[in-house]
Amino acid sequence: MSELRQDPITKEWVILATERAKRPEELRIERQARPAERYVASCPFCPGNENRTPDSVLELPREGEETWQVRVVPNKFPALSREGALARRSTGSWHRVSGVGIHEVIVETPDHSLTPALLPAGDVARILEAYRARFDAVSADPRIAQVTLFKNHGAGSGTSLEHPHSQLIATPIISSHLRAREYEALRHYDDFGACLLCQVLEQEIHEKTRLVLESEHFTTLEPFASRVSFHTHIYPRRHMASFGEVTKHELEDLAGHLKTVLAKLYWGLGNPDFNYTIHSAPAENAGVRYYHWYLSIIPRLTQMAGFELGSGMSINTVLPEAAAEFLRHVTLGRSENLARRTPVHAANGFRKG
Repeated sequence: MSELRQDPITKEWVILATERAKRPEELRIERQARPAERYVASCPFCPGNENRTPDSVLELPREGEETWQVRVVPNKFPALSREGALARRSTGSWHRVSGVGIHEVIVETPDHSLTPALLPAGDVARILEAYRARFDAVSADPRIAQVTLFKNHGAGSGTSLEHPHSQLIATPIISSHLRAREYEALRHYDDFGACLLCQVLEQEIHEKTRLVLESEHFTTLEPFASRVSFHTHIYPRRHMASFGEVTKHELEDLAGHLKTVLAKLYWGLGNPDFNYTIHSAPAENAGVRYYHWYLSIIPRLTQMAGFELGSGMSINTVLPEAAAEFLRHVTLGRSENLARRTPVHAANGFRKG
């Protein structure tokens, strides 16, 4: 019989359709193999093409070299305008806020052919280091209320450029989506005097059925009420409301989790399209006891249909316990495929952005 489960974080209900449940391996995507190009002359994110993007706001060099390993640039076609003053207007029931904000692209590697799943954990740590640096810098802007870090991988995720990259969008308002999560977390804290996610994490570690990976600082698991198949969360074990509180040592540990999970999805499910997002408290609530940041990965293995759109409930055909067991046993590819570190040089060499 099918089962409904409630997400303790959002209070949303999910249908686990066990009567039509699929084995995890049935969701593997068979893609036609094609040669991967490490440098593409027309790509604005490849080294040597820095003049095709706005000037860098941050460059992290490869260790022992002068060339960049991670590069952060303003989005050439931003959703919000970096310049301008914050203004609010209300006319009856209509509320408006000026469209000021920050929209940046984090170019994750000079190599056009790679993804974080195929990068060494040290390189993924550099990406996360850039995330934290820009999260902190942008959060300090008095016009900014919420900072969202996210990655779209593959056409089915909404990405428009193939070169490995992620994005930061900082808005002058806090979304109702985040406010609802904060509200549920605060209500739980008022009722029980404890962080909701700290309690969820403690219970998951005790039950162990949905755990994928554990380390000193982070735990990766399939949530009890997974919205989609292989919906994966990475939680810091230390209580932190804001991503900006994470230490360099913790970032290195997080990089190991993120790289490993993405590699397991890559090798186990055939490199599916996915989105990941860092769910963090806004700067105004950094340090609070009731909220706990985490990273959420959503593979695009199925499509949202009429029921989901009409009801607000998701239907998941893979039990999270089965997904966790599958991921725990995925064998990663050969180490040389996961750790290519040879610098990528354009025909005319690197140029500073």
